[in-house]
Amino acid sequence: MIARNAVDALVRLCPPPADPPPAVDWAKTERALGTALPADYKQLVEAYGDGIFGDTIWLLVPDSADGDCDLLAQWAERDEILAELWEFEEKPAVLLESGARVVPWAFEEGTGAFLYWGVRPDRQPHEWTVLYNEGRGPLWEHHETGCSAFLLAVLTGTAQTEYFGSLYEEPKPTRHRFMTAAEARGTSGR
Repeated sequence: MIARNAVDALVRLCPPPADPPPAVDWAKTERALGTALPADYKQLVEAYGDGIFGDTIWLLVPDSADGDCDLLAQWAERDEILAELWEFEEKPAVLLESGARVVPWAFEEGTGAFLYWGVRPDRQPHEWTVLYNEGRGPLWEHHETGCSAFLLAVLTGTAQTEYFGSLYEEPKPTRHRFMTAAEARGTSGR
């Protein structure tokens, strides 16, 4: 229920596009990932599609026409990059459990930073928490919340994070916006 409330609050704070995004084949996506995905993430994707919140946070979507926003492509790329990285850097504590892994769900504009779910074998998708990796360094933040609640907290300035500073600069927006990937990239269509 908390996740649905967070999605509803996001829709009020940051209205989704008037035209609904393309439908996603969730069964195909979850088979490719080898896991189910959180319901609140599916609600975000179904409301917004691929694009950027507050000119800062890009939502990854399965089968996005924008390669940077394609969930499966980013998952494969991040998986490879992190496997190499963790040969010489320490994993975040939440990922030390056998079978734990990360799946990206968003990235921060212009920073190389990604937002991930901490996927653990003893947790259901609605229990997954958020991990932020700065991308160009070894620092990770762990947030005991789901993706929609975290996104809402970042946009409203209530997230306990060292990142997303551009969202908190003066003047603070009274209403956040969402732009589809096509709008943000200046391409036609969705």
